[in-house]
Amino acid sequence: MNKLKEFYKSNFYIPPLELADSAESNRINTFFLSRLFFILCTATLALICALCRNNLRKHASELLFYVLCEIDTLAALLLALIFKNVSRKNAWILKNIPLGVLFSWGVASGSYICYSMGRFFEGILTFFLSTCICLCAFSFPPLFFIPIVSAGVCAIAPYICKEYSPLAVFHFGYTAAMMFCLLFYKRRSEKKFLSMISGQKKRLEAKTFGNFTLLYEGKAVKFSRSKTTELVAYLICKNGSSANTSELLCALYGEYADSARYGSSLRVLISDAKHTFSELEIQNFFSAEYNNFRINPEAVKCDYYDFLSGDKAAKKLYAGQFMSQYSWAEETAAFLERKSLAG
Repeated sequence: MNKLKEFYKSNFYIPPLELADSAESNRINTFFLSRLFFILCTATLALICALCRNNLRKHASELLFYVLCEIDTLAALLLALIFKNVSRKNAWILKNIPLGVLFSWGVASGSYICYSMGRFFEGILTFFLSTCICLCAFSFPPLFFIPIVSAGVCAIAPYICKEYSPLAVFHFGYTAAMMFCLLFYKRRSEKKFLSMISGQKKRLEAKTFGNFTLLYEGKAVKFSRSKTTELVAYLICKNGSSANTSELLCALYGEYADSARYGSSLRVLISDAKHTFSELEIQNFFSAEYNNFRINPEAVKCDYYDFLSGDKAAKKLYAGQFMSQYSWAEETAAFLERKSLAG
């Protein structure tokens, strides 16, 4: 058992703090998919009611299925909003809960379709489609994925054995096992990628005490537009939390900035940041997903982050100034001052 634990730790284990950025991506993707699925379920429910309004009792199981889908997607949507700004320390667990809620029902719905509706093919298809979407679109923790999929396999297997044969159960279980192998392969690749990012962290540095400066291999990163530097500085100040377009417009152009006037300017800044980081081959640092923008704190060395982690050297470096050239940083500067005085 100890050898197995050591094997897992050396090949697949990733510290929760390093997974905080992946958890944020999961939260954003869940937020997007929840809205999409809720709209589709509502439209399907309305269509069934319209076409079968004279015989709704006959379609009671289908109606209940889509109502449950709506409840689940709405719950996942609300949880994705609630856990948006949790600390990075708890991000790996809390930000994956919305995904767990959405995925659990995706797997359970396969069993529901088989048993309550008697539609074997649709049930199996729903089960495997849910797992495939999860594996492709998310960075799923094995401790979440394996129990959920195993429960789905155990629930559907008796139905397969009854309707077909024990050999069909073997094929079903074999396919699920292949998905577990794919999960661990993806996990291993993610671990290697994060190891590479930790090497990049030694070359990419953000200095926030005093004026903000972003350095790569000891040289200041130069963007084609000076406002791009402020965009990156604001996202670094967010410490891995996402900011949407309206929030960025407010920070960069003022409280009354509107997307109609400044939206194109912001898109140019985002494109400039992406292009500059791509040219320098800086990876997994600046992310833009579904109108949500953020940086990955694990990909950059930063005095501000060192201060928050309790590093004594960083606390000695702080002299009461934080990103002095930006007015929106004053609130964070006051927070750091209080934290510094408190010891």
